[in-house]
Amino acid sequence: MIFPPGNLPAETPVQLYPLGDSAIVLQFGDAINSTIHRTIQAVGAYLEEHPFASFLEYVPAFTTLTVYYNPWLASKAGRLDPYATVASYLQELLRHVPAPASGAASPVVEVPVCYGGRFGPDLEWLARHTALTPKQVVALHTKPEYLVYMIGFAPGFPYLGGLNELLAAPRKDQPRAEVPAGSVGIAGKQTGIYSLPTPGGWQLIGRTPRRLFTPEATSPSLLRAGQRLRFVPITEPEYYHLQEHES
Repeated sequence: MIFPPGNLPAETPVQLYPLGDSAIVLQFGDAINSTIHRTIQAVGAYLEEHPFASFLEYVPAFTTLTVYYNPWLASKAGRLDPYATVASYLQELLRHVPAPASGAASPVVEVPVCYGGRFGPDLEWLARHTALTPKQVVALHTKPEYLVYMIGFAPGFPYLGGLNELLAAPRKDQPRAEVPAGSVGIAGKQTGIYSLPTPGGWQLIGRTPRRLFTPEATSPSLLRAGQRLRFVPITEPEYYHLQEHES
């Protein structure tokens, strides 16, 4: 099912398709860019303000918004089957979503990172791979403001847009069995931060003492989609000092 997006940008027609028997995927094209990201954010925000009876939650991604619903409640809400009932509601809702805001961005979250050494075991390799010095890699990595496109892979793990293409690198041939929480890595043209100790194959260039996921907190994830982030280089003593305050 494809239809014009109403107030949404003309270049992002929306396609709906089922995901199992209790979810619908809204596909906003196949390119990763800020226009589609803002559109997904706008639709998610409007859906939160105007939920339907069987709505459970939504999960944003690079080019999709997956909407989960209770199929039993959806079947009671109309004469149509659950998917058709929810799809009809979403199609109507999308016609009324306000155009994505392009105003001032939210405050930039600063993430301190100790680069290289035991915290960034792949920094030297990445420097050789990119024909740069480790110092140049750090300078290029800390220069941009990154956009958090989505949280995924593990709770609190941010997928960031804005990496300088000079730093692009392949994943490791043999993933590590466990990557420490806070590790900052690069894979392809993306950079991200491991929020929990997990297996992983990204090239690790540093580590932050900040906790990205705190399950006991009211808002467990430090970051959310739509936020902007900047990496700030710190020394090893500064790392341990900040780590004490995070504990």
